[in-house]
Amino acid sequence: MALRWYTTVINCLDVRKQAAWWAEALEWQLVHESDDECVIIPGWVDQKVMQETPWERIGPGLVFVTVPEGKTVKNRLHIDLAPHTSQDRDAEISRLEGLGAHRVDVGQADDASWTVLADPEGNEFCVLSSRDS
Repeated sequence: MALRWYTTVINCLDVRKQAAWWAEALEWQLVHESDDECVIIPGWVDQKVMQETPWERIGPGLVFVTVPEGKTVKNRLHIDLAPHTSQDRDAEISRLEGLGAHRVDVGQADDASWTVLADPEGNEFCVLSSRDS
């Protein structure tokens, strides 16, 4: 039996705003929206892909759920994003900042090969060096 990594859940104050932000940042699609939960999945996934792909090979989505408290400490778990080698990494970071992300210092070295950003509610994530696989 194989378990599937189904989703990563992100606690937030405004699920609609956070889901919309991450959907735009990742170019994903919103597939469920309510006052207390929103779900986004990769933009290339459609019903045909879901039917043709083995259960355990379908990648995770992101689920945003409402919580009453704001974020107060560094994340214990975060998302790493990586641009392809054909992309301009700095331009991608600037695009994310233009959407409302901001740089944060979580103790990374000045010469780190990644950049730590936070989404509009303060959840940290990293933009890694460009990769081709």
